[in-house]
Amino acid sequence: MTLPDTATNPAGADRTFQVDLRGLVDLLSHHLYSSPRVYLRELLQNAVDALTARHRLDQPAGAAEAYGIRLYADGSVVRVDDDGVGLTEADVHTFLATIGRSSKRADRIAEQRADFIGQFGIGLLSCFLVADEIHVLSRSARTPDAPAVEWRGRGDGSYTVRTLPASARPRPGTTVTLTPRADAGEWTRPAQVHALARHFGSLLRHPVTFDDGTGGTGGPGGTAGPGALVNPEPAPWARTHPTPGARSRALAAYGEDVFGFTPLDTIELDLPAVGLKGIACVLPEAVPAGRRHGHRVHVKGMLLSEQAEEILPEWAFFVRCVVDAESLRPTASRESLYEDDTLAAVREALAERLRAWIARAAASDPDLLGRFLQAHHLAVKSLAVHDDEILRMLLPWLPFETTDGHTTLDEFARTHRTVLVTSSVEEFRQVAAIASAAGLGVVNGGYTYDRSLVHRLPEIRPEVTVADLDPATLTAHLDPVDRDTELAAAAYLALARDALALFDCDVALRTFQPATAPALLLDNREARHERTRSQLAREQEGGLWGDILGALRHEAPRAQLILNQLNPLVRAAVTIDEPELARTSAEALYGQAAMLSRRPLRPSESSLINRSFLDLLAHALRKDS
Repeated sequence: MTLPDTATNPAGADRTFQVDLRGLVDLLSHHLYSSPRVYLRELLQNAVDALTARHRLDQPAGAAEAYGIRLYADGSVVRVDDDGVGLTEADVHTFLATIGRSSKRADRIAEQRADFIGQFGIGLLSCFLVADEIHVLSRSARTPDAPAVEWRGRGDGSYTVRTLPASARPRPGTTVTLTPRADAGEWTRPAQVHALARHFGSLLRHPVTFDDGTGGTGGPGGTAGPGALVNPEPAPWARTHPTPGARSRALAAYGEDVFGFTPLDTIELDLPAVGLKGIACVLPEAVPAGRRHGHRVHVKGMLLSEQAEEILPEWAFFVRCVVDAESLRPTASRESLYEDDTLAAVREALAERLRAWIARAAASDPDLLGRFLQAHHLAVKSLAVHDDEILRMLLPWLPFETTDGHTTLDEFARTHRTVLVTSSVEEFRQVAAIASAAGLGVVNGGYTYDRSLVHRLPEIRPEVTVADLDPATLTAHLDPVDRDTELAAAAYLALARDALALFDCDVALRTFQPATAPALLLDNREARHERTRSQLAREQEGGLWGDILGALRHEAPRAQLILNQLNPLVRAAVTIDEPELARTSAEALYGQAAMLSRRPLRPSESSLINRSFLDLLAHALRKDS
């Protein structure tokens, strides 16, 4: 920015900002636009808006002429020609030479601005990303007797304007010509221009033709010859089809062409209030939790973004959408949507369409519902947590990990009127085999959403009771040993408790199935955290942290190592009369039970497992020698 001379601008006088155009173009290229390729989108957008204004201008006279857009690229120039409303000399000075001024915001059409794609008045600057000079030749349709006007803008911020005879452009409209820089060949060669035109303009409502200058079919570049349509067909949802089945197949084929996968199903989207139409393609495979796919959003036919996440709620990551809308507002970069009340209402309305599709599948197509839930049960669970209708409809059908295997809650509730649910995956793995053998029905509540959903099962199945699993519940189903066996094992149990005191672990002797399991470790994350806190409080006794932790102190919960009297190894261990060997065997049983729980081992537990293994190995070698 350059400050005006103070000699011509006395103190206190209003001053005008001076803009460094090269710096502004650099700002646009690095921070507003994602890629230089957007120059063609901006040129197409300006042409479409000019055609929209021309149609409005001619509408009272009932003009029926088909206006269009023509692209030309031969490697040396890129040209975009339209039959739009055009510009007068005054318009050129007002709109092309003033950064941020848009003809779409002019007073005479301000009330119609919603009909235009662009409204920020900076799109033409994107052409400086690929060219050092922009040439505009225009003739106004509003002032039929006005001469043609030529504007040349350069990247250094200078421009020239001159009027030309009407013969220089016999018909109203505008032609923009770029002479690409040498370093912009990637974006301006004919094949790329044609590909970009199809990419951004395939759903435009005005005919867009492309000419690569070959005079034929386009040659080896794979583009097109004179008059080849960039957008030969309207959007698939705008076409008529002979049967509903044919329409469904056409929409699915379009989704496969756009996204590269065969949809599990397609959901037609139609929101007349905002002029939105499109499809949602249901992904055939599961996606990682929380991963959101971008959606393809067009505004008035022009591609806005391929990665618009904001059009759907977070839980809808099982679909990818293609939509074309009339009333959504693009941001200044026109690569995302402006977050406003309209977008929020559209997001909620589209979410309702997805809910309705799930409801229809549940009511009339159980095969489709089954395939959908098999792939996307996590997405549906996240929705069911907050949506009572989906909860009532689908909770019985959702799969869960249980002591009966992976099954639905509906099937599980048929054999277990009392359903116990664990608070973590670790806790479920600790107790699954024992609980199953004891006839207890336990559901793994450690996965995202599962615990809260299982607790809502009585809302659907009132005859079922759901409760959290705690160690007391399980130990109550383990059979006690007889008194004589308990007394015979008392000395061993005392040594085992002393050996495991470091881990705040009690030791008990019970009988349970399966007999192949020598021991069961009952512990949970909360109990371990409380024991860690208690240990820290003891270590910090007398200090500030010790006082704080001590104020929170209460009796720390103890883990329980339950030895299985039915297991031959345990029956042999409790008869050991060598104190050190007895202690080592208890440590080994604890270590094996801790590993079977699949929870992360603490360093002290890893050390215990290694030490007990080596001690047992040393004892076996001494015995054999």
